[in-house]
Amino acid sequence: MSSVLTDLCRYPIVQAPMAGGASGPQLAAAVSEAGGLGFLAAGYKTADGMYHEIEQARALTGRPFGVNLFMPQPALADPSAVEVYRHQLAGEAAWYEISLGDPDDGGADDGYEAKLAILLDDPVPVVSFTFGCPTRDTLDALAGVGSYTVVTVTTPEEAQAAQWAGADAVCAQGVEAGGHQSTHRDDPLTDGTGIGLLSLVAQVRETVELPIVATGGLMRGSQIAAVLGAGAAAAQLGTAFLVCPESGASPLHKQALTNPLFAGTTLTRAFSGRPARGLVNRFVREHGPYAPAAYPQVHHLTAGLRKAAAKAGDAQGMALWAGQGHRMAREVSAGRLVGLLAEELEAARAAMSTGSTQ
Repeated sequence: MSSVLTDLCRYPIVQAPMAGGASGPQLAAAVSEAGGLGFLAAGYKTADGMYHEIEQARALTGRPFGVNLFMPQPALADPSAVEVYRHQLAGEAAWYEISLGDPDDGGADDGYEAKLAILLDDPVPVVSFTFGCPTRDTLDALAGVGSYTVVTVTTPEEAQAAQWAGADAVCAQGVEAGGHQSTHRDDPLTDGTGIGLLSLVAQVRETVELPIVATGGLMRGSQIAAVLGAGAAAAQLGTAFLVCPESGASPLHKQALTNPLFAGTTLTRAFSGRPARGLVNRFVREHGPYAPAAYPQVHHLTAGLRKAAAKAGDAQGMALWAGQGHRMAREVSAGRLVGLLAEELEAARAAMSTGSTQ
């Protein structure tokens, strides 16, 4: 690992920030206490809500942890396409006996400036970004208060933009990753063209000189060894931590990850209007093909549906975000999982070393 990352965590294991409630203070603190780097997800929270979670995490651990921010989104959505999708979902609303959400509720900036102001006034060790790259002024300001900055990228070109802007590191997200693809620009013409993790890490390594955190479908220490061997400085795992007791994911979501009823994952715009990988369920099959490129408008539109499905215990109507390795999830504590991953990583490294000397 780079010297800065070594100072932040004992093992090259980062817990992914999973917006929507899964990555709370309990999970982040448990991972950091075990020698990994825990993360809070500020996405979809108010600035005050983010600060409250930071204070909770600080009360639970003295180890470094990070906070992830969503970048403001450009106004690219076609209101007429959103309205057509609203009509498409009318039957769902009637079934759950709720009203669909207001597509413009909460705006498109996710409270970015207010959250950034808090992080500059009361810094955390690491700040990462999703859905775009901050300005050089922003990254310089965070560096000035001692925060290590990481920009999530999905292509070598995005990594280059992050380096030019002054990021300390990039998080290379392969197409295998669960949840939203962190493309800097959501272009429907590029749907289905995502790059696999190992190929992406290699390409990013040849494009920029920044440390790389690799993420996407990683569930075992042997996979961490593979991305480190490809040039990454650390590995970031989300789905692997989703089933831990410290995770804030719903019981239905946790159970679905290893339920053979859900045969696999796909990238869909059905729930948010942006490509996101989740388990294939009824909602994805019925509405995914018709969902417009309209984030966060579709996210706001379906918010009530997702909550109603969860309340009804209906996993077929929920957004069950999951990476391609979801079947390999292990229901152990977050601290134990970090330990297992570290042991597997060491065993894989030893096997590779032995093999190279034969």
